[in-house]
Amino acid sequence: MRKLLLPIAVATALSAPAVAGDSVRGQELYESRCIACHSPEANRVGPKHHGVVGRVSGTVPDYNYSKALKTARVTWDEQSLDQWLTNPQAFIPGQKMNFRVNDPIDRADLIAYLRTLR
Repeated sequence: MRKLLLPIAVATALSAPAVAGDSVRGQELYESRCIACHSPEANRVGPKHHGVVGRVSGTVPDYNYSKALKTARVTWDEQSLDQWLTNPQAFIPGQKMNFRVNDPIDRADLIAYLRTLR
Protein backbone atom coordinates (compact mmCIF):
# COMPACT_ATOMS: atom_id res chain seq x y z
CA MET A 1 0.00 0.00 0.00
CA ARG A 2 2.83 2.44 0.78
CA LYS A 3 4.30 2.02 -2.68
CA LEU A 4 1.09 3.36 -4.23
CA LEU A 5 0.77 6.39 -1.94
CA LEU A 6 4.25 7.79 -2.48
CA PRO A 7 3.86 8.46 -6.24
CA ILE A 8 0.48 10.09 -5.58
CA ALA A 9 1.98 12.33 -2.89
CA VAL A 10 4.87 13.32 -5.15
CA ALA A 11 2.58 14.07 -8.10
CA THR A 12 0.32 16.19 -5.88
CA ALA A 13 3.27 18.13 -4.49
CA LEU A 14 4.66 18.79 -7.97
CA SER A 15 1.36 19.98 -9.39
CA ALA A 16 0.60 22.64 -6.77
CA PRO A 17 2.42 25.81 -5.73
CA ALA A 18 4.96 25.01 -3.02
CA VAL A 19 3.78 27.56 -0.44
CA ALA A 20 0.60 29.45 0.36
CA GLY A 21 2.08 32.86 -0.37
CA ASP A 22 2.24 36.26 1.29
CA SER A 23 -0.15 38.71 -0.38
CA VAL A 24 1.54 41.78 1.13
CA ARG A 25 4.91 40.77 -0.30
CA GLY A 26 3.10 39.76 -3.49
CA GLN A 27 1.72 43.29 -3.85
CA GLU A 28 5.23 44.70 -3.45
CA LEU A 29 6.51 42.31 -6.14
CA TYR A 30 3.57 43.20 -8.41
CA GLU A 31 4.27 46.90 -8.03
CA SER A 32 7.96 46.44 -8.81
CA ARG A 33 7.78 43.80 -11.57
CA CYS A 34 4.33 43.72 -13.16
CA ILE A 35 3.00 47.27 -13.04
CA ALA A 36 4.90 48.40 -16.16
CA CYS A 37 2.62 46.20 -18.27
CA HIS A 38 -0.35 45.39 -16.01
CA SER A 39 -2.73 47.17 -13.68
CA PRO A 40 -5.38 45.79 -11.37
CA GLU A 41 -8.03 48.07 -12.89
CA ALA A 42 -6.98 48.99 -16.45
CA ASN A 43 -5.80 47.26 -19.59
CA ARG A 44 -2.28 48.31 -20.55
CA VAL A 45 0.31 46.35 -22.51
CA GLY A 46 -1.23 43.38 -20.68
CA PRO A 47 -4.82 42.90 -19.51
CA LYS A 48 -6.10 44.18 -16.17
CA HIS A 49 -5.75 41.76 -13.28
CA HIS A 50 -8.85 42.60 -11.23
CA GLY A 51 -10.76 39.32 -11.02
CA VAL A 52 -8.07 37.29 -12.75
CA VAL A 53 -8.36 34.36 -10.35
CA GLY A 54 -11.31 32.34 -11.60
CA ARG A 55 -11.43 34.08 -14.98
CA VAL A 56 -11.02 32.22 -18.26
CA SER A 57 -8.00 33.25 -20.34
CA GLY A 58 -8.59 35.69 -23.17
CA THR A 59 -11.88 37.08 -21.88
CA VAL A 60 -11.21 40.62 -20.57
CA PRO A 61 -13.32 42.96 -22.70
CA ASP A 62 -11.49 45.54 -24.79
CA TYR A 63 -8.12 43.79 -24.59
CA ASN A 64 -6.38 42.56 -27.74
CA TYR A 65 -5.30 39.05 -26.77
CA SER A 66 -3.13 36.76 -28.85
CA LYS A 67 -5.00 34.00 -30.65
CA ALA A 68 -3.21 31.52 -28.38
CA LEU A 69 -4.71 32.99 -25.21
CA LYS A 70 -8.15 33.45 -26.75
CA THR A 71 -8.32 29.78 -27.69
CA ALA A 72 -6.52 28.30 -24.65
CA ARG A 73 -9.61 28.56 -22.43
CA VAL A 74 -7.52 28.19 -19.25
CA THR A 75 -9.27 29.05 -16.01
CA TRP A 76 -6.79 31.03 -13.95
CA ASP A 77 -6.29 29.43 -10.55
CA GLU A 78 -3.27 28.94 -8.32
CA GLN A 79 -1.95 26.01 -10.34
CA SER A 80 -2.42 27.53 -13.80
CA LEU A 81 -1.03 30.89 -12.68
CA ASP A 82 2.01 29.13 -11.23
CA GLN A 83 2.61 27.33 -14.54
CA TRP A 84 2.04 30.57 -16.47
CA LEU A 85 4.45 32.61 -14.35
CA THR A 86 7.06 29.83 -14.47
CA ASN A 87 7.17 29.86 -18.28
CA PRO A 88 4.30 31.48 -20.20
CA GLN A 89 5.53 30.30 -23.61
CA ALA A 90 5.81 26.67 -22.52
CA PHE A 91 2.37 26.80 -20.86
CA ILE A 92 0.56 28.49 -23.77
CA PRO A 93 2.72 28.54 -26.91
CA GLY A 94 2.19 31.58 -29.11
CA GLN A 95 1.09 33.99 -26.39
CA LYS A 96 2.67 37.48 -26.09
CA MET A 97 4.09 37.63 -22.54
CA ASN A 98 7.83 37.07 -22.34
CA PHE A 99 8.32 37.56 -18.59
CA ARG A 100 9.06 34.71 -16.17
CA VAL A 101 9.12 34.51 -12.39
CA ASN A 102 11.77 31.92 -11.60
CA ASP A 103 11.53 31.86 -7.81
CA PRO A 104 8.65 29.66 -6.55
CA ILE A 105 8.22 31.79 -3.42
CA ASP A 106 7.91 34.95 -5.53
CA ARG A 107 5.32 33.18 -7.70
CA ALA A 108 3.34 32.05 -4.65
CA ASP A 109 3.40 35.59 -3.23
CA LEU A 110 2.30 37.15 -6.52
CA ILE A 111 -0.53 34.62 -6.82
CA ALA A 112 -1.60 35.34 -3.22
CA TYR A 113 -1.81 39.03 -4.15
CA LEU A 114 -3.73 38.31 -7.37
CA ARG A 115 -6.29 36.37 -5.27
CA THR A 116 -7.01 39.61 -3.38
CA LEU A 117 -8.00 41.44 -6.58
CA ARG A 118 -11.67 40.46 -6.51
